Amino acid sequence: MTHPPTLKQLKYLCAVADQLHFGRAARACYVSQSSLSSAIAELEAHLGVILLERNNKRVLLTDIGAAVVARSHQILNAVDDLAALCEQAVAPLSGRMRLGVIPTIAPFLLPGLLNRLRAEHPQFQLFIREGLSQHLVDALHQGELDLLLLAIPFAADGVQTMHLFSDDFLLACPSSHPLSHSKELHTRDLAGQELLLLEEGHCLRGHALAACHLSSATLSVPFQATSLNTLVQMVANGIGITLLPRMALQTPILAGTSVLTREFAEPDVQRAIGLMWRRQAARTDEFRLLGEFIQQHAVPAIRTAAP
Repeated sequence: MTHPPTLKQLKYLCAVADQLHFGRAARACYVSQSSLSSAIAELEAHLGVILLERNNKRVLLTDIGAAVVARSHQILNAVDDLAALCEQAVAPLSGRMRLGVIPTIAPFLLPGLLNRLRAEHPQFQLFIREGLSQHLVDALHQGELDLLLLAIPFAADGVQTMHLFSDDFLLACPSSHPLSHSKELHTRDLAGQELLLLEEGHCLRGHALAACHLSSATLSVPFQATSLNTLVQMVANGIGITLLPRMALQTPILAGTSVLTREFAEPDVQRAIGLMWRRQAARTDEFRLLGEFIQQHAVPAIRTAAP
């Protein structure tokens, strides 16, 4: 090999691997397709291997191409971490950070938190991506995100996590439902009920079932939804009951409905909320600082949200 690969070549290769299309990859990198194609051809020539199989209809990674792409992600992540380390040395929470957040946290926690961040750290640029947990973890490993805010535990390799707080699950049911009048509510009271849940892929579904010691196989689940707002409207229309995280009650999610919420008698009907980042990331101290900021400013409001 006469020349080592350049960062630009590796970036272009990763873009093609992500898009499996030269035109879309070129647009994602803000270059012409001919420039991108030439750079990858040069990379293949310098490495002495074929990384991509090309024809008029599709692009595929070769086996060695997949291995090079995986290593390229590691290299590009390390370069980003190096730049971030220098930014952090100037002043923490003053640079750019890309945060992934799951949809059962983002609309309830972020609005107030972002306002406080802008007020106290005006130079801090926090870019937000909302998505399902697995999609966000994939983006974290690919270097598209720096940090995740999600429910933990969530299975992922090569990461560190920071527990922030526990978020109680509350029963949400129509005011006419028998469980709305029971003297004391227990998770065992959910047996035989038509429990509405988020669809597969939302980690809140699994965490809610685990917290209540339930399984999908033993439940009557008449419908599934893609958002908590949809679940509330289904409950309001008498279709079933559901479980809501306490943080959702900070918003007017129940406004205009006859839906009531009730706490469980058991103390551990909850999910854990935390941060996740790559184990080798250079900004660990800054991630923990942001975590402490969330604990200081967001947690008190969540804990006082009334059922």
